[in-house]
Amino acid sequence: MTSKTIAPITYDSDYYGWVQQQAELLRSGQFDQLDLENLLEEVESLGRSEKRALTSQIIRLYWHLLKWQYQPHKRSNSWAFSIEDARDEILELLDENPSFRRDLADWIVKSYEQARKKAARETGLPIDTFPIELPFTWEIAMTLPIEYVARD
Repeated sequence: MTSKTIAPITYDSDYYGWVQQQAELLRSGQFDQLDLENLLEEVESLGRSEKRALTSQIIRLYWHLLKWQYQPHKRSNSWAFSIEDARDEILELLDENPSFRRDLADWIVKSYEQARKKAARETGLPIDTFPIELPFTWEIAMTLPIEYVARD
């Protein structure tokens, strides 16, 4: 069986068309026609995107936990929902990407630094209000009971 040559669609001129074409080339075993340079870049980009999604959720979790702890009089159901939702997203990302656990401790520390800055900016409290070191272990951050605010 001979494989037919597919007219190339360039990465820069039609991204979606290029993706579809690369997938068809892979499916049909026409590896010699693949745009390997851009395909490799895209595969690596997928991993970076998943990592960004995880660190974004870690930031959101610690950011709202800091507000929850340091401004108890301003607690809201919105904060509670955000904490719970971040936890759910984190668990899903870790389930889908088990290898993330290898670097998780480093990402938590880096994400906390950003969460601390966001909390200071949003609350108007001095940055020194929030500890430099993680105020919650990872296990506590993921399981600390968060009660919804009663409504009148």
